[in-house]
Amino acid sequence: MATRSRFFRPLLYTTAAAAIGGGVLYISYRPRHIPGSDPAVVPPPKYGEEGHLDPPRFPLVKSREEQIADLKRSGGVKSALGKSKGFLGSITSDGGKGEENATEDGAEPYDLLVIGGGATGSGIALDAATRGLKVAMVERDDFASGTSSKSTKLVHGGVRYLEKAVWELDYNQYKLVKEALRERKYFLDTAPHLSSWLPIMIPLQKWWQAPYFWAGTKFYDFLAGSEGIESSYFLTKSRAMDAFPMLRKDNLFGALVYYDGAHNDSRMNISLAMTAALYGTTVVNHIEVTGLEKDATGKIDGARVKDLVQEKDGKKAQEFTIKAKGVVNATGPFTDSIRKMDDQDASEIVAPSSGVHVILPGYYSPSKMGLIDPSTSDGRVIFFLPWQGNTIAGTTDAPTNIAQNPIAGEEEINWILSEIRGYLASDINVRRGDVLAAWSGIRPLVKDPKSKNTESLVRNHLITVSDSGLLTCAGGKWTTYRQMAEETVDEALKIYDIKSSPVLQGPRISGTEMMDDSAPLDGTCQTHQVRLIGAHGFSKTLFINLIQHFGLESIVARHLCESYGDRAWTVAALSSPTEQRYPVRGIKISPLYPFVDGEVRYAVRHEYAQTAVDVLARRTRLAFLNAQAALEALPTVIDLMAEELKWDSKRKDREWKDSVQFLASMGLAKSKLSVTRRDVESGKAGEYDEHERKLYSRHDAPADTMESDSKFQSGEKPVLKTDSSVNK
Repeated sequence: MATRSRFFRPLLYTTAAAAIGGGVLYISYRPRHIPGSDPAVVPPPKYGEEGHLDPPRFPLVKSREEQIADLKRSGGVKSALGKSKGFLGSITSDGGKGEENATEDGAEPYDLLVIGGGATGSGIALDAATRGLKVAMVERDDFASGTSSKSTKLVHGGVRYLEKAVWELDYNQYKLVKEALRERKYFLDTAPHLSSWLPIMIPLQKWWQAPYFWAGTKFYDFLAGSEGIESSYFLTKSRAMDAFPMLRKDNLFGALVYYDGAHNDSRMNISLAMTAALYGTTVVNHIEVTGLEKDATGKIDGARVKDLVQEKDGKKAQEFTIKAKGVVNATGPFTDSIRKMDDQDASEIVAPSSGVHVILPGYYSPSKMGLIDPSTSDGRVIFFLPWQGNTIAGTTDAPTNIAQNPIAGEEEINWILSEIRGYLASDINVRRGDVLAAWSGIRPLVKDPKSKNTESLVRNHLITVSDSGLLTCAGGKWTTYRQMAEETVDEALKIYDIKSSPVLQGPRISGTEMMDDSAPLDGTCQTHQVRLIGAHGFSKTLFINLIQHFGLESIVARHLCESYGDRAWTVAALSSPTEQRYPVRGIKISPLYPFVDGEVRYAVRHEYAQTAVDVLARRTRLAFLNAQAALEALPTVIDLMAEELKWDSKRKDREWKDSVQFLASMGLAKSKLSVTRRDVESGKAGEYDEHERKLYSRHDAPADTMESDSKFQSGEKPVLKTDSSVNK
């Protein structure tokens, strides 16, 4: 018996060890589903027998004028725009003294009016619309004009939150990470053209950091579970240097690499808003809420608004009323201003924090690898990530005042550059002049007004309802926008007299009758399965079809696919011929970047762009990538928009002034703020003053003379002469 035990016990231990080891290896290296790697749900069009290609035909959203007419109709105002459709009036050119004051007795209010067109507001509008509710969303500026366009561009669970959860035994932090990891997967699935996985490196200076961060990143992988993708892994010093050659070698022990998501934030926001519009939401930007409406019992039942575009056109913007059964405040940093419209004595719940980012040339980082420094000089975390061909670095975290277009301070910019110098190779000269753009985003951290400890900040997001029925959703982050929207609409269904219903005939967002576009919309939240506009026909190889059909430059075709998904077909078709052999279509608005003229036309016709800043900052990302390049592209953008929107010379002049002022918040040099359009068109905008010359060695005049082995005398032209020996 003892002999049998001595034989079977080692065998049992060996088998158990092999099973455990095999399980670990399988979990680590099992096949993964990579978002965006699947073939397009809707295949690209094919050429017919005679070589004819029938491009996709996508559904159109209502025009902005039609959307405004719908807003007015909810308040009982007749609109002349819809006279042939059964209603009478619109704002007249005399400033609003015509028939627009007539009312319509059978006006039907909206179920929900969402104030704010950022990630949170657009997410709420889409969620409510896909539950069968009648929804309106208004935005004072433009979609993503605030915090939602000024993020770190990550879709992440939050490694640093996980560290706090473990060391502080904070269950709320743990829940936040778990929720964000789930939402990260939904994010990448519903918008594969706008988001992707990104490996992020953590440099290690000491040997003992390796097991510490290895355990942390493996726990991060474990929490992600089926929502994760590639497993984290360790790199030796040599392999870390090979993957990230810009790293400083001194004291580098190795590195750990984990995976998170990255995205194009403002394009994502606009896709949310446009998808909501296709599902029937009345979506209007540049509409300012001037007051809240209340019924006889003191409950909020709508809002007074005015169209700011009319003011830009030199007209008087007349106020009108939007009626709704419930009003949602989703205005980010401006949350308290709406709450005070409801109740002047309302306590402030937003604690604004400034997050500054800088954009550097792409050569500062690998194109497919990011970096996180978890231990900066003052304990903050800094990211260093490839984005849109450049490198983004940030962010700071400091209390700030609320402003519509905050400007990044020099102290914050220099702090980021100083931290970068700390982990980049010493022979890389990180110069202030290499900052192509810099901006400040306001993160709306929130305090619960019902909490006894009024100083404590809510770690994720806050949903609260005032006595008069104003529903506010504030805080949170980009990654969890969908969860925030779901919870907000759930709360709205509880407190307002509204009911969800199935959407039996949803829009054919994909542009084809061959398939149903989304999950069954049964009246419950289905936004984790609702693909956004552009996603259905997107694949990693779609750009090849565009090159072959339109003759686009390769970098332009890739850019269009990764910014518009299957709508790249429309953008390419709207792009002008170059009159060259190659590329055939697509005239760039800036020679340095792949943005083309078709994007400007598409932005106006299909994405409600109303100003040059809408195009330069949010529809394209040129202002965020290079403020100087955006200034130089401004005349072209204004002219293209003027053709589309019939602007007169006064409006074009106003667009110039407003755009240059905005570019000041994007890091445009102070000396450029007074340049005229003529200066730009003549090339004078590229000239630098003496202070700016010191920032750029390439602009030093004259350049330092380098030691040479030339046989020519100083001042002699190095050209062949008639008496040269080679001519004899």
